[in-house]
Amino acid sequence: MGSGEVGSAVTLPNYYGSRLETSDDLQTNAACSMPSRTLPKSACEALKQVHPDVCKRYFGCGLVIPEKLEGCAVLDLGSGSGRDCYVFSKLVGERGQVIGLDMTDVMIVASQKYVQYHQEKFGYSKPNTVFVKGYMEKLSDAGIQNNSLDVVVSNCVICLCPDKRTVISEAYKVLKEGGELYYSDMYASKAVPDSFKEDPVLWGEGMAGALYWRDLITLMKDIGFSTPHLVAGSHIVVHNPELQRKTGDVKYASGTYRIFKIPQNSIKTKALVTYKGTVPDCAECFEFDASHYFKTNVPVEVGAEMAAILQNTRFSTDFNISMLETTGLNQSSTPQYCHLSPFLLADKLGSSVKQCSKTGH
Repeated sequence: MGSGEVGSAVTLPNYYGSRLETSDDLQTNAACSMPSRTLPKSACEALKQVHPDVCKRYFGCGLVIPEKLEGCAVLDLGSGSGRDCYVFSKLVGERGQVIGLDMTDVMIVASQKYVQYHQEKFGYSKPNTVFVKGYMEKLSDAGIQNNSLDVVVSNCVICLCPDKRTVISEAYKVLKEGGELYYSDMYASKAVPDSFKEDPVLWGEGMAGALYWRDLITLMKDIGFSTPHLVAGSHIVVHNPELQRKTGDVKYASGTYRIFKIPQNSIKTKALVTYKGTVPDCAECFEFDASHYFKTNVPVEVGAEMAAILQNTRFSTDFNISMLETTGLNQSSTPQYCHLSPFLLADKLGSSVKQCSKTGH
């Protein structure tokens, strides 16, 4: 979790560290709809092996698990109870590395208690997971080196931080070229009024700090990341009358995006790509995001940026890639802003409503 202003440096450690014992202690009464993507089998199996006490003290929304993590170095921003970190611990394997970062002493101590348990549970000769206290805005202060990570993940935490530009910039710095930022967060249907930021409950529930979803696109591009790719979206429905009154016409949705640190000198030309069926849990089809489905052994033409992603990331060995002659960004194959809206995706999917442990009970 972040540092800094109202609802962060002072309020949040108390809100998530001392006041909350389980997700049932959260003050709002809200719900988010069913996730729009099925959890991979390997992630389901890993989650079953996580210690029950770790799962109990968990405040995130669902699981944020990208594909093909074997051997990767992964950083979880705002690791909380450590539940996601221990899932990653299993998925990256003994050769991989997992770092959990949190700003609260209580959470760091609680998550560290189960490092040896999961090492033995997974049959590793030594632990592959560490938890460090620190701030998302100051990763170097927490001992995290630049250009050292394959994947940075975060689950419903960046909305709790006032300075999102610095957080995203820090993530960019610590990722290797070709690395991925894969995260879920709460987004607003419009710019959130400054008055929301004076309310500690709205801060603690992520509503005051939720980014207007269109601003995410501009922010990522400004920092140097690729265009965000929307993976999943679901509505967050606020049932608490007092919160409904406070938030007015601002609506909220949960959105999961994947964004890549593409090498600056990468070739920008569209390509014909053929998925080999080699990504774990994706033998027949690789669902890259909500707009791109790659069926095994079926050639597909993709735009320049997607071609650069597939060619320069950990997925490069999973595709046969034939670069086409036309250079420059192919606008027609680039996702338009409307396709990046978690609200529109949630409307399209029309899934049923279930409890969200971040914002309800």
